[in-house]
Amino acid sequence: MKTDLTNTTSSKVNAALVQARRAIGSPAVGMVLTLVIVTDEANHYDALKAAADASREHPSRILVVIKRPGRSPRERGDSRLDAEVRVGGAEGSGETVLLRLRGELAQHAEAVVLPLLLPDAPVVVWWPVDAPDHPARDPLGALAQRRITDAYAVEQPLEQLAARAASYAPGDTDLAWTRLTPWRAMLAAALDQARAEVTSAVVESEADNPSAELLARWFADRLRVPVEQVVTAGPVVTGVRLRTATGDIHIDRPDGPVATLSIPGQPTRTLALKVRGTADLIAEELRRLDPDEAYAAALRAHVTAPAAGHGQPG
Repeated sequence: MKTDLTNTTSSKVNAALVQARRAIGSPAVGMVLTLVIVTDEANHYDALKAAADASREHPSRILVVIKRPGRSPRERGDSRLDAEVRVGGAEGSGETVLLRLRGELAQHAEAVVLPLLLPDAPVVVWWPVDAPDHPARDPLGALAQRRITDAYAVEQPLEQLAARAASYAPGDTDLAWTRLTPWRAMLAAALDQARAEVTSAVVESEADNPSAELLARWFADRLRVPVEQVVTAGPVVTGVRLRTATGDIHIDRPDGPVATLSIPGQPTRTLALKVRGTADLIAEELRRLDPDEAYAAALRAHVTAPAAGHGQPG
C-alpha cells in the first residue's frame, strides 16, 4: 500500500503508517530496528533497493531522508515535508517512508525523524554517499547505535579514511571494511593451516582503494609486519601475499567471482570470492550493532612499508 502526503508532519506520517497497516491486516510487529538512510534524489533509489533487500533478513522500518534545502532564498523559505509511505507489497513485512525535507526544514531532519523511530528498537543511520565529518556528532547520527559510511563512494577515499580515524566513535563503521569480511576470514583460516610466522605482507588492488588500505592497516595492527601496497588494474582488491619462512600464503583474485588460495606445502585451491553487492553488505552490518573494535584498530593503525628490495610480489 502506498500513500503520498504533501506538506505534512511527522504525526500525520505516523497516522498513515498505522492506517496502512490496518488496511493490509498486518500489525507492526516483528520489525527489529529502524534504518535511516540519509541521501539525495540521485542516489536514493539504489540505496533504498539495497536496504529493502537487506530487510528481508532484518525486517525494518526504513526512513529515507532526502534533503532539498534549495539554492535560492525563495526555495530555502519554502520549508515543508513531503512524504511517501509504503507498507506491504514489495516492502515485505517492513515499512518504508520517503521523507523529502525542503527549505529550512532540511537543516533539522532529526526533528522529523525522531517521532518516526520504532519504540524500544535499535537505530542504524546509513549515509550511502556524502557523510558528515563526524557521524556520531551529527544530529541524526546521535540518534543511532550504529552509523554506516562508505569511503568507496567519495572522490578522495583515503582522505575520507583519515577523517574517519580522527572522528571515530564506538558504533561507527564503513562499508569499505565490510567488503573485507570474506578476505579476512580466508586469511585467518589460511594462517591457522600454515602455522608459520608472517614476516611481511603485500596487498594488491586498484589505486586508492579504501578496502585495500584498511586491509593493509589490519595486517599492520594484527601481525605487526611491514606491508606493501601494489597497484593493479583492479577491480577492487585483487590479491594478498603473506610472506613466511616456508613460502607465501597467496590469495589471488584477478577478476570475477573466483580466487585461488596457495599455502606452502598444500595444493592450490579454488575459492568463491565474489565482489558483494550493497544489499549483502548492509545485511551483514545489521547483524551486529555492537562496536566493531577490529575496524577501530585497523582504522587507526599506521602502515610501515618494507625495506627496499624486500617484499616485492612474485
